[in-house]
Amino acid sequence: MDCKALLPERRRYLEEKYDLAPEELDSFLEDLMAFTEETAEEFVRRRHGELQREGLRNEAIYRRLVGEAARGRFASPPLSLRQVRRIVYG
Repeated sequence: MDCKALLPERRRYLEEKYDLAPEELDSFLEDLMAFTEETAEEFVRRRHGELQREGLRNEAIYRRLVGEAARGRFASPPLSLRQVRRIVYG
């Protein structure tokens, strides 16, 4: 989702509620989407690199990633029309 595509009234609501300038809201929404749209595979690759740069060895990294991934939120694969219908109508 493009941050600029957010409905104007929703943008105004968020800007007012959190006292954000339009540019600050854009930055926040971009960061939020980057975190919530990240797949499990992307998370593991990114965090592995970060933890390696911190000097951790792979075995410690792998154990840590198992725990972190269990608490993560990852984007789902695209939904089919049938899946959407089942979500809406049960």
